[in-house]
Amino acid sequence: MKIWIVWLPNVWKSTLFNALTKSYAADAQNFPFCTIEPNVWIVNVNDERLEKISKISGSEKIIPANTEFIDIAWIVKWASQWEWLGNKFLANIREVNVILQVVRVFENNDITHVNWNIDPKSDIEIINSELILADIETIEKRIISNARKARGDKEAELAQKVFESMLEWLNKWNLAISLELTEEEREYLKDLHLLTNKQFVYVANVNEDMMDIQEEKLREILWIQDKNIPICPICAKLEADMIDMSSVERKAFLEDMWLITTWIDNLIKTAYNALGLQYYFTSGEKETRAWTIHKWDKAPQAAGVIHTDFEKWFIKADVVNWEDFVNYWGWPQAREAWKVKLEGKDYVVQDWDIMIFKFSN
Repeated sequence: MKIWIVWLPNVWKSTLFNALTKSYAADAQNFPFCTIEPNVWIVNVNDERLEKISKISGSEKIIPANTEFIDIAWIVKWASQWEWLGNKFLANIREVNVILQVVRVFENNDITHVNWNIDPKSDIEIINSELILADIETIEKRIISNARKARGDKEAELAQKVFESMLEWLNKWNLAISLELTEEEREYLKDLHLLTNKQFVYVANVNEDMMDIQEEKLREILWIQDKNIPICPICAKLEADMIDMSSVERKAFLEDMWLITTWIDNLIKTAYNALGLQYYFTSGEKETRAWTIHKWDKAPQAAGVIHTDFEKWFIKADVVNWEDFVNYWGWPQAREAWKVKLEGKDYVVQDWDIMIFKFSN
């Protein structure tokens, strides 16, 4: 999963990126065009279950699920028209899965807002407008190139209707992903890699005293009423304060705030959920590992992420709930307690499953 972080200047996005990657990978200086070349970082999806499962198995190592975050230059108004910058960074995100838009909600007189006032709604409109303008240009070119073919080809004619509907939708300043289309109709758009035809997640960078803000209030501030678009509050400053903490110090810091996981962990999991992703576990003496799959994937597909032959030659799978695995101290006792089930090809894998696959060759 690839996630692109998009932002206006001075929203503390680079501070957030540094905290996200647990490093100082991004240049957090407070001036324009400080990040023109993309920073790419692989970030683990922290899950406390892995450590508990690993302890039972006596695993030598833990391998969590991970995702790729891409940090590119910030967007300003008219960026989509700038050959020297706009097209450069817009091209970098054609293949990403999620657009994570960081929106400034916090007040800080030492950090000047690019538009001189804090207006999250306006910030979102500026960024979305630039992405929509880039998509309009893409769809217009396709309509022109497809026009002649559409006169004699039924499939091309159907595609042309989708392109024209999408152009009309974009011209009303709507995101491509919000246009209601069938799965067959969306296939015509697939190779266009429209920027706004991706899953959006809005990250509201708030002050310390706003961390307990309710979702409805946050949606009101950002003017995001579509419940299909996730919103995450986060305080980049607090996350940055935890960068140099040890795991013990971090845990104590979170406990003081009555938290188990960090806001960044919640953010990563929100992005996972937005894409319809989840993971299952395998565990043994060598390693305990989380394997990323799509929700509703069946057992053979889950086996296939380990090795394609596992899906091809799949027979059955031993499956146990991770809590039962921990509570009964591993496979033997869990089997004795009838907590391990033998599942076939139609079994839909769950987020809490630990699995052992059986296959032929």
